[in-house]
This record gives sequence, structure tokens and C-alpha cells, in this order.
Amino acid sequence: MTSPAEPSTPAAPAFDKSAMSIDDPASLWVVSDKLRPLSPIDYVPSDLVTIDVASQNPPVFRREAGDALLALFAAGEAEGAGQFQVQSAYRSYATQVSVYQGWVDRLGQAQADIQSARPGHSEHQTGLVADISPIPLSCALQACFGDTAQGQWLAANAWRYGWLLRYPADKTAVTGFTYEPWHFRYVGVPLATELHTTGVTTLEEFFGLPAAPTYAG
Repeated sequence: MTSPAEPSTPAAPAFDKSAMSIDDPASLWVVSDKLRPLSPIDYVPSDLVTIDVASQNPPVFRREAGDALLALFAAGEAEGAGQFQVQSAYRSYATQVSVYQGWVDRLGQAQADIQSARPGHSEHQTGLVADISPIPLSCALQACFGDTAQGQWLAANAWRYGWLLRYPADKTAVTGFTYEPWHFRYVGVPLATELHTTGVTTLEEFFGLPAAPTYAG
């Protein structure tokens, strides 16, 4: 006698990559890189807030990202990673002009371009980025941050709170930037979870965008 067939489990719906814009600078999924300047280039988020957190520079974020960062830091401390602080957060277009020029003055333009985004191309301008450092301060904006307890915990767990390590060590040819274990970009929990589940580590690859190792001009 033939056994009745087991009922099939419905397939999980595919992740909708079109659910949010990757072009609108106000979107949580906006992709800004060397080939994709923000439009308008002097975009200012409408919901910037200053959060109550230890910081080296003003801890200004879009509201949702700021709330998510507070939850991220609290979880990391509760899970034994130590304490965290914000090294850098929102930067206006005008501020990025100054920051970028400082790198050019110190290193020359070619080296500056792999260390710092040109004005209008910086994720910091979206209000969705946190450069993170430990308390007490060490390895600030240096690759060795990835070896600290805080850096290791963030690399493994930031996705749970909607954050992405934006510039991995092995993806400079895709992102155009050197390894920045301190630079985390808020994309929201659904997208961060999908990236984690699929093992895709850059927004460019996930959304099928061209690699952006250099500027167009």
C-alpha cells in the first residue's frame, strides 16, 4: 500500500530587493559609492537626532539608526564585549569637503581616495553610518580595531541590529575602500539579516551593481 505523500512545506517568499530604493538618499538601502554620488549631492537627512552615547565627535544620526545603535551597544556590553563609543557619525557635505581635503593634503589624492570618500559620495552624509571605537580608546580608525573584543563582537553580531560592516578586508576591489572594521552602515534588520543569511558582504554585490574601485572622473 502506498503511503500518502507528505504535505509539502511552502517555500519562503524570496527577499524583495526592490522593497526600498537604492537611489533615494532618504532610503535605508541607498547605495553610495565612488560611482554613485548622492542625489542631490548636498543631501541633508530630515530626521537627524543626537543620541545619548559616549563619542569623540557629535553622535548625530537619523532617528532609526540612532535607536538601533543604542540597542547594538547595549547588547555588546551585556554580552561581554566591553564598552563602545562613536568615533564619527553624520557629516554634512561641507564637513566632508574639509575632511577629504585634509586627507589629500596629508597623503595626496590617490591615497586619499582609498581612505576617505569625496564630498557627495560619503555614506556619513546619509546619517546612517557609525565609526565605532572601544572604551577605553584604542585602535581608533585603524585595522587593529577588528582584533579588539568590541570589533570582533560587532563583526559577528551587528547584523542582528540592522548594521553592516560596510568595507570588508577582501572587498576593496568592489567597494573602493580599504578594510574599515570600525565603519558600520545601518540598513535595517531585514536587509542585514538577508545579507548575513546569504553570506553576501557588500551592497554592490547584493544589488547587482558595478564594482566601484575608482571614481568615474
